[in-house]
Amino acid sequence: MIAISFSCVWALYVIVSVVIILFLWFFTEFKNRSRVFKIESERLFWQCSICAYTYVDSRHKNLSICPRCGSYNKKES
Repeated sequence: MIAISFSCVWALYVIVSVVIILFLWFFTEFKNRSRVFKIESERLFWQCSICAYTYVDSRHKNLSICPRCGSYNKKES
């Protein structure tokens, strides 16, 4: 039989646990980051040229109305 000391088993357990936690953390960050890029690529974020309010408008593509001041905003291509 292979003789393994308790400290080696404990160190191996800690290393494997940390690797699993880091893998899960990177996986969830990558998954969340790809979702954010999809929203930004669809250009749903608008910034009012009058009051500088930032809002989301998914219904309009080129022209939108600011919900705060009511001014019209044109999306610059």
